[in-house]
Amino acid sequence: MILQARGLSRSYGRTPALSEADLTVNAGEILAVMGPSGSGKSTLLHCLAGIFTPDSGEVWFDGRRLDTMNDARRTKLRRTAFGFVFQFGQLVPELTATDNVALPLLLGRAGRKDARRRAGRWLERLGLGELGGRRTGELSGGQAQRVAIARALVTGPRVLFADEPTGALDSLTGEHVMELLVGLAREEGTTVIVVTHDARVAAFADREVIVRDGRLTDPFAAGAVR
Repeated sequence: MILQARGLSRSYGRTPALSEADLTVNAGEILAVMGPSGSGKSTLLHCLAGIFTPDSGEVWFDGRRLDTMNDARRTKLRRTAFGFVFQFGQLVPELTATDNVALPLLLGRAGRKDARRRAGRWLERLGLGELGGRRTGELSGGQAQRVAIARALVTGPRVLFADEPTGALDSLTGEHVMELLVGLAREEGTTVIVVTHDARVAAFADREVIVRDGRLTDPFAAGAVR
């Protein structure tokens, strides 16, 4: 077990987003969190990653209580142990692909030469070696999302969080991106938690859970509504 949520609840004003959610994620597992828009699945991901603090409940990462850490410790953890891929990549358009991938290394105080070298290696692994000098605004959607995957994995994270990583891509490109993401994560031994409403994306996972109206259900646990 690398991540565990116990009784997570979070509301926005009077609107509940999560209600008493329990979840255990094993090291090296690819987990899909499914549900319709507004169901609470992204809120669950953000609580697990320490971006949001739950109103009640606990989040544990590798034996450490995450939700009670101060902001500085959670920020450091997100920079060193977690990687993130979002629907629209959230790349810096003024930077080249190489510099975007190198950015988390530079924030971690790696030397610029070493950071760019490591970034280049990841771009090569994702079939983008010749595009490292291009600004991300010059890339196709699929290429940009592969840059985002490289940026998420370059620091060697223990857990990669992916929030609708193919939502802005056509189905064929999205499938290719998921094949690359899952393949590289398995090679690196990285745990992946992917939020999606697309059954084709969830099919890449080892296991899936469903969030509806803030409640989490594990369809493989007999009658389990957490």
